Order: sequence, then structure tokens, then C-alpha cells
Amino acid sequence: MGEPAKTFELKGVDNEIYTLDRFKEARVLVIVFMCNHCPYVKAVWQRLINLQEKFKTLGVQFVGINANAANSNYGEDSFENMQKEFAERKMNFPYLIDIDQKVSREYEAQCTPDIFVYDNERKLAYHGRIDDSWKDESKVTKQELSEAIDTILKCEKVSEPQHPSMGCSIKWVE
Repeated sequence: MGEPAKTFELKGVDNEIYTLDRFKEARVLVIVFMCNHCPYVKAVWQRLINLQEKFKTLGVQFVGINANAANSNYGEDSFENMQKEFAERKMNFPYLIDIDQKVSREYEAQCTPDIFVYDNERKLAYHGRIDDSWKDESKVTKQELSEAIDTILKCEKVSEPQHPSMGCSIKWVE
């Protein structure tokens, strides 16, 4: 906790270039390492969209980064398929491609989804899961990401422990 956000310059599915500075007005920045093919991401994708909707007027910005796009073994994660998913799911936050996986490595992302939440000083304030039931939203009893964002918006420290996200390993290209 407290580690500063790493800078990046990545292309979005809208063909625009996004940098960390582009989100400097956000009070809270949520960076989600994700991809198209992972069943864990598929199970929580709408929850991420819903959280962005819930918090957008409070200055919270979500950003999705696909770390698997460079791996030719997972064609579903290609840039073209990212664009399709973005449109089909009516995503309300940028979806970026980390083609050389440099950003994913700098953040030490481990799985998809892997969630990093930064406060207004861009210091890591939460690194954990969305909730306590990735597989079945109807069984969620604790909405950890939402609670963490609320806490950060109050300029308070998120309590420990923070449970790591569960997901597919990132498919690294050597």
C-alpha cells in the first residue's frame, strides 16, 4: 500500500492514446487488468460496469487494461475482439491494450482480473477482489471493491486484510 501508480501510454479500443495523466482529475483511479477470454473476468464484467456507473459522478474512473492481447494463443483477446466486447457490453470506461505487456509487468499484475485502486495522490490504497463471490453475483455478501472506493473517497485508509482477486494467470509472452 502507498506505492505510486506507474505511468503508462496505451492505446484504447477507440484508437486514442491514454496516459496516467489523462486521469489526473479523478479522485479515485481503479485500474483493472483484464482480458476477453477469462471466465473470471466474464463473470464480473457487468459488475465493473455497474461500479463505474455508481461512482462516476463522485470522480471515480475505472480503466481496463488487457495484458493478454499479445499472446497469439488467445485470439479472443485480440484488439479487434476487445473493440467488439467494448461495444457489445456497452462499456463505460476505457479499455486499453498492453501489447508488449510492459505496463502489466510494471504493476506486477498476476491474474485477470487484478484490481489496483489509487487515491487522489495516485498512491495504492486497495489491491483486492471485487466481492466475495466472483462466480455467482446472487451470493455476494461483501462488496469489497465498492466499500474500498467509498472509504478512499472519505480520505480514510482501507482496512486490512484485503483479499486478493481470483482469476486466470496472465499469459506472458517471453
